[in-house]
Amino acid sequence: MVVSTYQSVSGAGKDGMDELFEQTRGIYVNDQREPQKFPKPIAFNLIPQIDVFMDDGSTKEEWKMVVETKKILDPKIKVNATCVRVPVFVGHSESINVEFDRPVSVEAAHEALAAAPGVVVIDRREPGGYITPIECVGEDATFVSRIRQDPTIDNGLSFWCVSDNLRKGAALNTVQIAEVLVRDYLKK
Repeated sequence: MVVSTYQSVSGAGKDGMDELFEQTRGIYVNDQREPQKFPKPIAFNLIPQIDVFMDDGSTKEEWKMVVETKKILDPKIKVNATCVRVPVFVGHSESINVEFDRPVSVEAAHEALAAAPGVVVIDRREPGGYITPIECVGEDATFVSRIRQDPTIDNGLSFWCVSDNLRKGAALNTVQIAEVLVRDYLKK
């Protein structure tokens, strides 16, 4: 699996959101602001670093993605992650390329993803037929778009994934985990 994340400034907290706002405003009124929260300006920019660098050249955020993916899916899965901070207030996005053991058609992937709880597939092959971060704000779902074959590997698929990181990534995940605990472990 190869994953590139495009993480909004809200993932860095209120200070990150304030910095994007102030830098953006500063550009328009010719009052450039030096970065405080991020290592480089975030307004109208991309920063391919989230958290500190590890000895192998990856960042701590990339390391966490690999560890969490192995914990959730399979300890033997091979994962390569690149995490990028983007000038978006809310909404994390991912470009994902996955290689499977056997062929998986786009149609089968579409059906499986659409049937998954909490996943909404919006995948029209036309301009605007996909979901962007601004469209997912305030939504509980994880949106999947642009499902297609990955011609660079055998049995590969590529897709785009977006969610409101303040709801799904934090608050809603906590509520959903608590619901599972109550349903499966505490009501016996």
